[in-house]
Amino acid sequence: MADRTPPLGIEELHALVAAGDVDTVVLAFPDMQGRLQGKRFAARFFLDEVLHHGTEGCNYLLAVDADMNTVDGYAMSSWDSGYGDFAMYPDLETLRRVPWNEGTALVTADLAWADGSPVVAAPRQILRRQLDRLAAHGLTAQVGTELEFIVFKDTYEAAWNADYRDLTPANQYNIDYSVLGTGRIEPLLRRIRNEMAAAGLTVESAKGECNPGQHEIVFRYDDALVTCDQHTVYKTGAKEIAAQEGVSLTFMAKFNEREGNSCHIHLSLADPTGAPVMPGGPSDPGGMSETMRHFLAGQLAALREFSLLYAPNINSYKRFQPGSFAPTAVAWGHDNRTCALRVVGHGGSTRFENRLPGGDVNPYLAVAGMVAAGLHGIEQRLELPDACPGNAYTGDYAHVPTTLREAAELWQHSALARSAFGDEVVDHYRNMARVELDAFDAAVTDWERRRSFERM
Repeated sequence: MADRTPPLGIEELHALVAAGDVDTVVLAFPDMQGRLQGKRFAARFFLDEVLHHGTEGCNYLLAVDADMNTVDGYAMSSWDSGYGDFAMYPDLETLRRVPWNEGTALVTADLAWADGSPVVAAPRQILRRQLDRLAAHGLTAQVGTELEFIVFKDTYEAAWNADYRDLTPANQYNIDYSVLGTGRIEPLLRRIRNEMAAAGLTVESAKGECNPGQHEIVFRYDDALVTCDQHTVYKTGAKEIAAQEGVSLTFMAKFNEREGNSCHIHLSLADPTGAPVMPGGPSDPGGMSETMRHFLAGQLAALREFSLLYAPNINSYKRFQPGSFAPTAVAWGHDNRTCALRVVGHGGSTRFENRLPGGDVNPYLAVAGMVAAGLHGIEQRLELPDACPGNAYTGDYAHVPTTLREAAELWQHSALARSAFGDEVVDHYRNMARVELDAFDAAVTDWERRRSFERM
């Protein structure tokens, strides 16, 4: 990754602490679900000790389910091994103010074992490894993520107590692109936009979406790792700001039977000088360079086997319905929203969009999957099939996995996944899927009660 100025320099932090403007520093890392986990430090202690030596955290943080239950099946962390620690080292390129928490700065951590070796199953390390492979080809990845969420007028506590039933959405009807609709909750949207900008993110726009209460805030693309770090800061911060405003919002992939929350991921490639390499010349098919055609062909070839990285939860697969603007076909097209992969942009902005991920995606894993798939296409010089010219929902294409169980099986038995990521990573995230499936299979749902209580 190119040298860059961090949102907050370490000397600036020293000055802010000395002046009493910052009294707390959060050191956190993204876990398997893409959530930030870590500690809040007294700012002076962070500068005197943690800055130079890091800190420790229990290694079960990469071996629990979404409810933080300890579960079996993980090689790196278990009762048998005593649930020891790993080290958390601050990456100072991520240091930033978090304006929604008074007197607070945040820095993202990388994880290492006691001997200094990286924790290879950590999401940030998984992405770093794929970006290093890409750099060996003289390429860098630029990425943008587009997260959708649904806002409710209920607090998080009220939503919990109501078992997430009968919540009141912030809008009562489809407000896709509606200025009136976004105006209804502009104070919340404005606060999120402005405070993310103050945290070092570059805000582009906000718009309404289709599901009642659904909105999207978009940020400018950046280097792949930077975008993923910003994605986790935004997702955490938006929830914290919503809680402070007495409302709640969810990024879950499919809250109800209407439109789900997507997280479309845009990716482009550049050479070491920063020049884009995806645009083609006048004679290149579809305006795409040979590199882009191979890279995109790799996406198609790996899409089913890598779906676990794009859709990591049981709920993720509820999005993939015909005519829903969420994809069902392993297909690509020019500016075609019915396809899993959509080529957009002109000239230097030429790029592709992966439409599989939902709002629940772990961005580090998804982008790592996209890079690994593209490298497979480049290294094998895969040929790109014809673009889908019409409705991919009704076309003769392979289908994306329809359940987490199917995706997990494809991932577990994928020679490509094991070659690109290694056995430890494949087995680790296959176990994550197993844990979720076991929990779901044992649960009795509202749907079952409604179907069966009286009539069966």
